Amino acid sequence: MTNRLAIFSNGLLKENPLLVLNIGLCSSLAVTTSVFNGLGMGLGMTFVLLMSELIISIFRKLIPDEIRLPIFIIVIAAFTTIVQLLLQAYIPALSDALGVFLPLIVVNCIIMGRVEAFASKSSPVNAILDALGMGLGYTWVLCAISIFRELLGYGTFFGFRLFPEDYAIGFFSKAPGGFLVFGVLISLSIGLKKLLSSKKGEAK
Repeated sequence: MTNRLAIFSNGLLKENPLLVLNIGLCSSLAVTTSVFNGLGMGLGMTFVLLMSELIISIFRKLIPDEIRLPIFIIVIAAFTTIVQLLLQAYIPALSDALGVFLPLIVVNCIIMGRVEAFASKSSPVNAILDALGMGLGYTWVLCAISIFRELLGYGTFFGFRLFPEDYAIGFFSKAPGGFLVFGVLISLSIGLKKLLSSKKGEAK
């Protein structure tokens, strides 16, 4: 039980794909101009990661090593297409907002990395826990960046205006603002990990 809890929790902070591993950054910073976009991208990525890791883990012993990467891409592409079609049908505004970054989930480093490094070598239960941990870790960081960027850059939250647009700081709606918020979050995560490790050391 402890081992499985560690697998799930790793992606939340200790091995967070964005704050620690620094992979999948391009799409992450591009779509986080609003909380709606960030949450949508995070949940879409989590679904694709979860289903891809589960399927590949189930059939891992049947997949020839020589063609594993093409098979991984086909599986990921299938679930990415499902997400894309569902968004186009039911949430077209989100589909349009995410644009090209939605189909690019197929080649996202986070999914390819976890499928290759974890799912192809682990049981389905562990693969599910890993996918949920990594997916939720990715999603909460996207949402955190989006909250700051939308609030400070546009004066809104989930599209609802909180203060006049004249008081918004346009810098945060641009790419440099995204990098700044992301850098602050990395600094906070490093500080939190150091604090936790020092408390563990004192407890011993």
